[in-house]
Amino acid sequence: MNRTDTIESIVADQLRGDADIPYFTVGDTLNVHTRIIEGEKERIQVYQGVLIGMKGRGINRTITVRRIVANEGVERIFPLHSPRIAKIEVVRRGDARRAKLYYLRDRVGKSRRLRDQRRGLKHVQAWEAKQATSGQAATPVEEPVADAGE
Repeated sequence: MNRTDTIESIVADQLRGDADIPYFTVGDTLNVHTRIIEGEKERIQVYQGVLIGMKGRGINRTITVRRIVANEGVERIFPLHSPRIAKIEVVRRGDARRAKLYYLRDRVGKSRRLRDQRRGLKHVQAWEAKQATSGQAATPVEEPVADAGE
């Protein structure tokens, strides 16, 4: 076993499963529940903001979430596979045509908002249906065929 195989086997144990991480893309509004440890107490703090960037892969995958607090922009970078992240929820799906939304840093007021993603949701719905039926046997759905001569 070479060095990369050893590293990949160690890292594979630390990765979160696909069931723990919901499907989200850049432009979505997320609730990131983080574990905060103060002394012997542990609490969960929710950070809600717009996902403006994703980077890395595997154990090094990070997401950048931006929110506005007291009229100031605050960005926070979360390691996706960190044990400090309790869960991630998708609040709203936004329509973005870019991989990184760094241009939102310069926007002020209503131009800072992204429009809702109402078109092209078939891939999201297909992914969610696949996750819901992953424990059950998938049955193919037959579509009705229109008769051409009648």
